[in-house]
Amino acid sequence: MNISLQNVDNVSAVLTVQIEKADYQEKVEKALKTLRQRVNMPGFRKGMVPMGLIKKQYGTSVLLEEVDKLLQEKVGEYIRENKVNMLGTPLPKENNANFETDENFEFSFDIALAPEFNVELSNNDTVDYYDINVTDEMVDQQVNMYRQRTAKYDKVEDYQDKDMLKGLLAELDENGNTKEGGVQVEGAVMMPSYMKNDDQKAIFNGAKVNTVLVFNPSVAFDNNEAELASLLKVKKEEVANYKGNFSFQIEEITRMIPGDLTQELFDQVLGEGKAHSEEEFRAQIKETIAKQFEADSDYKFLLDVRTYLSEKVGKLQFADELMKRIMLENNKEKGEEFVSENYEKSLEELTWHLIKEKLVAANDIKVEQADITNMAKEATRAQFAQYGMINVPDELLENYSKEMLKKRESVEALVNRVVESKLSEILKGQVTLNHKAVSAEEFNKMFQ
Repeated sequence: MNISLQNVDNVSAVLTVQIEKADYQEKVEKALKTLRQRVNMPGFRKGMVPMGLIKKQYGTSVLLEEVDKLLQEKVGEYIRENKVNMLGTPLPKENNANFETDENFEFSFDIALAPEFNVELSNNDTVDYYDINVTDEMVDQQVNMYRQRTAKYDKVEDYQDKDMLKGLLAELDENGNTKEGGVQVEGAVMMPSYMKNDDQKAIFNGAKVNTVLVFNPSVAFDNNEAELASLLKVKKEEVANYKGNFSFQIEEITRMIPGDLTQELFDQVLGEGKAHSEEEFRAQIKETIAKQFEADSDYKFLLDVRTYLSEKVGKLQFADELMKRIMLENNKEKGEEFVSENYEKSLEELTWHLIKEKLVAANDIKVEQADITNMAKEATRAQFAQYGMINVPDELLENYSKEMLKKRESVEALVNRVVESKLSEILKGQVTLNHKAVSAEEFNKMFQ
């Protein structure tokens, strides 16, 4: 077997593979013998069909299959061993091979090559880095959420914002009387603070137990089908029939009283002995929020590095027609129109991929299994943190991360996150960071 690579230009080449009978004969003979053991042919016992008949009936298809397997193996091996920086997959050129008569074959493949370019970063390069401010209000919200976990619920006599009401809900007619045959819901529960209309919400201010109030649910909840169907106990498609007023006789008012900031709460949230006072507790909450924001800042930093380097490197040369063929081959069901509409965008993604590959190689970034496992745990920890669960037991993190690692797509995503995390940390030390303090709202607007 002979394999050669001939460059067409800087970004494309033709790979030629010459296969002789000696390259495949042994494999074909072995495959035919295996097939002979399995074939059932009338007039012959299983495994006793003459080899001549086997070759006559199956020889060509077996030859085709073995040559194809040999091609895939040897082409892949050649590309790896010769470090051919190929984009996509080799595209076979037309050939006149006749598997019924020929013994020697020649196959050619069009190959797209990655363009050559240099990319470097130093302290002469300046990139923005956004430091997101952690406000006292953020800390208050988080602390209040934890206090709500240990809250108690008291029955009270007068309504205040965020109280829960329970009572008799009844549909009224145009004269303001209880409608005969209308909707009535006993033990209806609602929280006026969730109403969308401020005027309707104000009707309940200062209301007391046994007070009968008149309001319009449709207006109060801005015609939200799901909320109205739940409140009125009707089907969603029937909600439009109830546009009028309802009376609500308050039978019970329940108020949530947030729990105290106790040592038990500190230990429950942070772990035993991590905080011994409200001040220490709040400081740790602030630190946790800041850490979450830092991950967001690093993500934005890498996006800005991408933009900066893409502009610095400039537009790279690609074998456009060949690249479009590769793209079409990978998106056959979407057709040429899809390729035409998305080709330039795909080159932007490919350019960043190539830049990132060079940065990873230049900084000798490697991904070990321990890195993937730790990233799975951190991803799981971040998910729990979104729900205010900071002190998650290691055993629980371990179990969740193991489930994540069972899925190939998850592992690939985690590998990419490990690479980007390591790359971000290294690049922050190489460039000059232009620190900019921003609010969370200002930061989020950058992604809109």
